[in-house]
Amino acid sequence: MSTQPLLFQPFTARGLTVPNRVAVAPMCQYSAVDGVAQDWHLMHYGALAASGPGMVVIEATGVTPEGRISPKCLGLYDDATEAAFTRLVTAIKGFGGGGAIGVQLAHAGRKGGSAPPWEGGKFSPDGWQTISASAIAFDEGWPAPKAATRDDLARLKQAFVDAAKRAFRVGFDFIEVHSAHGYLLHQFLSPLSNQRDDEYGGSLENRMRFPLEVIRAVREVWPADKALGLRISATDWVDGGWDADQAVIYAREFKAAGIDFVCVSSGGLVSYAKIPLGPGYQIDLAARIRREAGIPTRAVGLIATPEQAEAALRDGTADLIAIGRGFLDNPRWVWHAAQVLGAEMSYPPQYRAAGARAWPGIALARPRMAAE
Repeated sequence: MSTQPLLFQPFTARGLTVPNRVAVAPMCQYSAVDGVAQDWHLMHYGALAASGPGMVVIEATGVTPEGRISPKCLGLYDDATEAAFTRLVTAIKGFGGGGAIGVQLAHAGRKGGSAPPWEGGKFSPDGWQTISASAIAFDEGWPAPKAATRDDLARLKQAFVDAAKRAFRVGFDFIEVHSAHGYLLHQFLSPLSNQRDDEYGGSLENRMRFPLEVIRAVREVWPADKALGLRISATDWVDGGWDADQAVIYAREFKAAGIDFVCVSSGGLVSYAKIPLGPGYQIDLAARIRREAGIPTRAVGLIATPEQAEAALRDGTADLIAIGRGFLDNPRWVWHAAQVLGAEMSYPPQYRAAGARAWPGIALARPRMAAE
């Protein structure tokens, strides 16, 4: 049996095996131009990948121009966006690190067209007509979306399929479909945003119908030996909304549809939710999904320290750990976690002088491990 901490043991899904269970969570950079990745993305993701996480998940990437969260978000919907991603992924894989590079395919639905957070985060003057399950605005000051017709649903599903085909040509190791944080697929799941009276609304079975159609369609075109993940919000944190009971049922269904792992987050559907933020505040949700749906899970949300991450794996909460803000504060989080937990890992040769064994007899100061 390996003496490595669980955080630094491999994880396998289909034909994908990653060297450790640390994932860089998808974090929007709001730095694209017309959906096209820029030098910022190469610097940002390249530095993180070279530091050795098992997975790097590229931020929410719109499957259509109107599916982007903001006018400055990434897309994967035409030749220009595909070419930029090809350059990005080819470069990152050349940096070493040994981890897998994936992309989060998304459609923002009624939350599309927003300004970046540092510009207020409200609906942008450069925004567009949005679409959703029902014509219910996200918040005050936001336009009402168009309620999707059956033709719209067919077009949106095809957009996910086309983006998955582009992701394969780019060379991504895995795909993560975005079904969380109040974006389009989540908007169909929650009764707060889905008030349709057709076969896509009403009962839980009906509200799950479109997200599951998208998942099945993507799985059909994504190669059978490549892993397909999903991110969900396990609860809206609002009475009468989407909750963990429904999320468990959804998880059983999307597992059957071909999802290999799920990242369990929460919230994002409405602005007035009372979210009980605190260290590891979503861990219990991940544990329940893992236990009751029997699917590998990735825990995320204010997981800050190596000890906290290791404990979540050892107590059966999750199979993978995603770190977001912690990586922004400390891009070498993985190296420092290995030092703290006593794990063995390799460094890019250019950076081996930073390793714990590079200076025998000299104790390295333990770095501050920032909260995510």
